[in-house]
Amino acid sequence: MKNEYKYTVKGMNENNENNEVNGMNNNYSEYTCFSTDSNVSKKFKRRMTAKIAASIMAMVLVSGGSIGIYHYAFGTNNNLTTLAVEETEETTEKAAESTISAKTVNYTNLTETNRDELTTEEVVQKVLPSVVGIESTFTMTSQSNGGGYFNFGGFGQNQQPQTSTATATGTGVVITTNGYIVTNAHVIYDTEYNSGLASSISVIVNEEDRYDAEVIGYDTDYDLAVLKINAKDLVAAEFGNSDDLELGQNVIAIGNPLGFDLMNTVTSGIVSGLNRQITINEKSMTLIQTDAAINSGNSGGPLINKKGQVIGINSSKMSASYSEASIEGIGFAIPSNEASRIVEDIMEYGYVTGKPQLGISCQDVTENISRMYDLPVGVYVTEVKQDGAAANAGIQSGDIIIKVNGESVTTYEELTAKKNEHKAGETIELTYVRDGVENKVTVTLDEAVAAQN
Repeated sequence: MKNEYKYTVKGMNENNENNEVNGMNNNYSEYTCFSTDSNVSKKFKRRMTAKIAASIMAMVLVSGGSIGIYHYAFGTNNNLTTLAVEETEETTEKAAESTISAKTVNYTNLTETNRDELTTEEVVQKVLPSVVGIESTFTMTSQSNGGGYFNFGGFGQNQQPQTSTATATGTGVVITTNGYIVTNAHVIYDTEYNSGLASSISVIVNEEDRYDAEVIGYDTDYDLAVLKINAKDLVAAEFGNSDDLELGQNVIAIGNPLGFDLMNTVTSGIVSGLNRQITINEKSMTLIQTDAAINSGNSGGPLINKKGQVIGINSSKMSASYSEASIEGIGFAIPSNEASRIVEDIMEYGYVTGKPQLGISCQDVTENISRMYDLPVGVYVTEVKQDGAAANAGIQSGDIIIKVNGESVTTYEELTAKKNEHKAGETIELTYVRDGVENKVTVTLDEAVAAQN
């Protein structure tokens, strides 16, 4: 039995406060777990779903966890030998001992080839050795009052934090022969339940060899991460040029749906759409659409053309929610050209360069809030980072941003989208309201330098 993870296509909770510095919504959400292990106790099956703004469709990130927590630790039935996994160091810094440069990443020089297309069997034989399984362990902390219905208002027992361990599964692609692997950030970093970076990560190669993994870096905005395992003579995938894709072109997906019991599942389809602007967790992405089956656990796996070249990293799918509507065959992948740029930056700098940052935390002023407090609809600034771009331009806590470069913004999502149209070092004009008076200011955008955004 499988329960899917549902993510908002568009819109936000009125009470959500957004931190522009880290780019993440830190509110707790309800989620839906699923398990492929019949031995897992029902009491451990929690729920964590995001509110669905469109009421019908929701985006589903397709890892088996973290965002795909599909079973709890020690509850798997696979026969893989588990080695001790060491906790990774802080990933905002570039790995000190890493000597690899971006130039050594196979797909930074995207392969152009005129050879004939391969058969499906030949494509699978070529790419399958480069596809790996990824298992991430998360430590989750919650409060338990232990006082039943009467423990409220300060009565009853004191709340005690409780910790539990959960695992997430996903897929990855080998990009160098000496153990560098690309996957989705949401496979190894949980933003929905605030677990953050996984406490341990392991990589399964050839369905039987398990390695401890080091996190080189990740970026949750672009949903990409780079891992490193201590292995040699791996088969690195060949990456193609995603700009050459055409509608209707045949593609193949390989991944680990529902965990490792169905490891290396192969599905096929076509390119259903190009340059799709999709919003997942208030973050807009430009993705490839495909009808090749992509399920929970496929996150980070390859989308492949008929020449055996990886042209996308599978990331999410559309699913029906709060409706009887049936939605099938709508999956999305990060284009290989975009992934190449992101991975090069992560491997060379430990973060994605050129990302603009205002240096503010903020909250939406919705129509309801506007009427209740007689405020303009816009983006309310709750905190300003000292010496940040906004602070240096004179923006203060309590200001309400209503326009960017003369165009109205009513939500944090819209503000972020306008900001992301520019690079660090460029300027934008903000129109804001302070004490009922409308003002304008020019802001020079800073560069966000942390791997976590």
